[in-house]
Amino acid sequence: MRRVTVIRRLQRSGGTQSKAGGLTMLKIQVPFSDRKQQRKKRPRTLWKTMAAATVFIGHALFINTSSAAITLPGNYVDPYHQLVADAGYVEKTAQVNQVQLSYVEGPDNGPPLVLLHAQLMDWFSYSRVMPELAQHFHVFNIDYPGHGKTVTPANYPMNADQIGADLANFIENEIGEPVYITGNSSGGLLATWLAAYRPELVTSVLLEDPPLFSSEYPRITETIAYRAFRTSHEAATVDHPDDFLLYWIDGNADFFRNNIGVGSPFILKQTIKAYRLTHPNQPIELGIIKDDIVRLLLRGLDQYDPRFGAAFYDGSWNYGFDHATALMQITAPTLLLHANTEIMEDGTLNGAMSQEEADQAASLLQNGTYVKVAAEHVVHLDNPQEFLRILLDFFQPEEL
Repeated sequence: MRRVTVIRRLQRSGGTQSKAGGLTMLKIQVPFSDRKQQRKKRPRTLWKTMAAATVFIGHALFINTSSAAITLPGNYVDPYHQLVADAGYVEKTAQVNQVQLSYVEGPDNGPPLVLLHAQLMDWFSYSRVMPELAQHFHVFNIDYPGHGKTVTPANYPMNADQIGADLANFIENEIGEPVYITGNSSGGLLATWLAAYRPELVTSVLLEDPPLFSSEYPRITETIAYRAFRTSHEAATVDHPDDFLLYWIDGNADFFRNNIGVGSPFILKQTIKAYRLTHPNQPIELGIIKDDIVRLLLRGLDQYDPRFGAAFYDGSWNYGFDHATALMQITAPTLLLHANTEIMEDGTLNGAMSQEEADQAASLLQNGTYVKVAAEHVVHLDNPQEFLRILLDFFQPEEL
């Protein structure tokens, strides 16, 4: 198997020097043939975009399935539910200030590790790596406000300062000691907040493709994610739908009709309704959709509070949370993991960070390491084994 080695060097500005004397040199070995095969199996995943999700769902429903391969809505059970349970994980809730916080806790097999999923997802997005992580850590996998089964009051401020403060209270009261922490996407922004403003609670941090700088207003208006957040903003401020998932499908109906087929929105909605009849009060999981990222995105959307995305759309999510200032304040060892990205023909950013933004973020870290990985935005779903290798090598190198 041919393997490709990627090497990047970054000069840090300010802060303490790394063991390499202020330079980071990362060697990342990516199985080239494996990645090539993965690209053949499914289209390219776009960063946190509902429009991109429609591409995947369309392929899953009308191109990549056959009558022999289709799993009926009532029959499908994700095999990782059992694997996660067998690893010793238990779903719990904790009252944190005004928030009823939902989380999943693993067995006490090591130091505490906090997982913060991507926006639009929930804790189960980490299911592919949770069994292995349970062998090394005491895992706390949290549905932060706006996601999963976590419940917030109607007037809850959906911004980094409020959510970060509540997560800090959870760590203090429920865990009671400093934690290793990794967050993906918006979860990575929250991990950044915790490492910067509650450093006594953080041992080390892995930032999995966070939208640093690119999600700050007005820069966010130049990203493909901004188009997706418009749907959340309209739902939260104008339409107030009772069912956000079906509302989202209706909002993208023209795309489905034009690119997949006239009846495709109807088929997807009816499939969801059929699942709900046989699985009341359970998150949507459709076996007909073969792509893990898309299937778990639909699960997340089924539980998503559009106020969270609306706060990104109007810029209020980052009020008081300047990304550059926060990065400069982090003293804990920090790994910045940067996934695939591209600039579209019209200049729109399709990815969490441009290369320039990733380089800027890495340069501001006092004790930072930068890794560029050939994977999609949700690295722990797109390439679980590579994510585990990177995380364990960074958090527990003495055990390898």
